[in-house]
Amino acid sequence: MSIDALGGSPDLQACVAMMKGGSRTFFAASRLLPPRVRAAAIALYAFCRVADDLVDEAAPGDHSPLQVLASRLDRIYAGTPQDHVEDHALALVVQQFALPRHLLDALIEGFAWDAQGRRYHTLEEVQAYGARVAGSVGAMMCWIMGPRDAVTLARACELGVAMQLTNIARDVGADAALGRLYLPRQWLLEEGLDPDAWLASPRHDAALGRVVERLLQEADRLYALGETGVGALPPDCRAAILAASMIYAEIGVQLRREGLNSVDRRTVVSTGRKLVLLAGAWTQSHFMYVPQRHQAPLAAIEALVQGCRKPSTQQQTPDWFPNRAMPQRVEWMLELFERREHERLRRRTVQT
Repeated sequence: MSIDALGGSPDLQACVAMMKGGSRTFFAASRLLPPRVRAAAIALYAFCRVADDLVDEAAPGDHSPLQVLASRLDRIYAGTPQDHVEDHALALVVQQFALPRHLLDALIEGFAWDAQGRRYHTLEEVQAYGARVAGSVGAMMCWIMGPRDAVTLARACELGVAMQLTNIARDVGADAALGRLYLPRQWLLEEGLDPDAWLASPRHDAALGRVVERLLQEADRLYALGETGVGALPPDCRAAILAASMIYAEIGVQLRREGLNSVDRRTVVSTGRKLVLLAGAWTQSHFMYVPQRHQAPLAAIEALVQGCRKPSTQQQTPDWFPNRAMPQRVEWMLELFERREHERLRRRTVQT
């Protein structure tokens, strides 16, 4: 089924544009998600993107966006979302799937670390950051798909962390332009690089390349670990998650081909290569199995997994909340996204 046919609504294009503009890998992999999951994934992605933008666009030292986001989550979980289309959409997801609140709180905490200019000295600290901004999203996607056991949630978190490590390796130069450094400072010092001096005048050299390679190796380890959990997902969800994993891992492969230089350029995976990986993921997903023995979870994601075992404190949905069949909910959600896109374009026009 084509993503354009979701819910029988042509308005999906506005939502697709929102995804495609923010994450081409998510957009590509989402084509393989079943309709029952795709709409919820879009809603979750939209809120995460808006939240990230809200924090990024704030003035240095301004923590009010974090307070705003916490308040918005309070309203979402109370069943009374504020008048933002992404809030209404996420409220539907929360209502339908009883999505654990602590996972979204962890995501917002990761954004707060960015706002604070947090420094990361060790790999474990980088992993803790990745657990918040990406591992939490992996756990939420897993929860929405159905599996809620600790092992499968842990593998989903680890896959998210692997993707974040790939992002960090790919965006060294782009992050430095914003005054941010996510490579473990300890590793830079071991290569004879002063982190603060390098950040003041970023450049690529063999020493930096070795640090990037080291991070990619850790990402590869977590991809291999995370993918052992894909077989535990519902059969109709495996291809999409495997595709996202394979495409992100390919960024690391391409970065190596380019000499590990992520300061002077940003590595991308070609459309043709993505299509090959999508086809490969579709084929491989039919032959996956769940290992009999499971590795202990990455220390950075233990709290996320454990939190999913706590009883839900979600409030009862109020009487006014939309009580629609799933196809109607999808159509309503897409109309909300279209409104959001129109509002964004109108504001951009006014600003220019």
